[in-house]
Amino acid sequence: MSFNQQLRALVLLLLSCNVMADGRVVDKVYHPYVQPLEREFEYRYLYQWQANHPDNNAMAQQFGYGFSVADNMAISVNILAERIMPEDYRIAGYEAELRWMLTEQGQYSWDWGLLFELERQKQTDNNEFTTGLLVEKEFEYTSLTVNALLVYEWGKTIPAEWESEFRLQYRYRYLPALQPSVEIYSGENYKGAGPGFMGVYKFSPTRQLKWEAAMVFALDNSTIDRTFRFALKYEF
Repeated sequence: MSFNQQLRALVLLLLSCNVMADGRVVDKVYHPYVQPLEREFEYRYLYQWQANHPDNNAMAQQFGYGFSVADNMAISVNILAERIMPEDYRIAGYEAELRWMLTEQGQYSWDWGLLFELERQKQTDNNEFTTGLLVEKEFEYTSLTVNALLVYEWGKTIPAEWESEFRLQYRYRYLPALQPSVEIYSGENYKGAGPGFMGVYKFSPTRQLKWEAAMVFALDNSTIDRTFRFALKYEF
């Protein structure tokens, strides 16, 4: 079986599986790239509309700082805040993240990276460790990014178990400041897809502002109806 056939088989397998972390499925789609000497501040926002619960819409925010520790490796630390019920906004946990760029951009047909992420949930004393592949390929004016991740959960209120997560983003590089995309997510009791947009504004060769937003519609979930996600990252 060729490499492309193996990759297609992996994507089909992950799309068909229905196993994922008990947390929110929709999140950032990671790219496999790391820039030497990079530093960044990042803000993420997530809002979910829940069917039949108009006053119980969930909101989550994340604030983080990251920096490279090698030419192909970067780490970041994040604070997680969320609101599950009205008037219930709180610090939910903390997260440490390592991204490892395995290949140089354009070195092979596909660009490869790894993600390692450890999250500690403050209110429940639960933990979550995530690891997996970050893959990207350019097709003339478009780019395909795939995240194939494994999640291990353990703690006081959840059983220790392995689960999986799949994210896909296909974007058209129309302009640096405006790039439309389609995103697909698959997980436990959830599959969703929807349109997105992203862009970058450069202040100088070393300073730039990146933004992205997407509206993801649930395809087979009776609780979560729509999820809006937004991210803003300042690199310097």
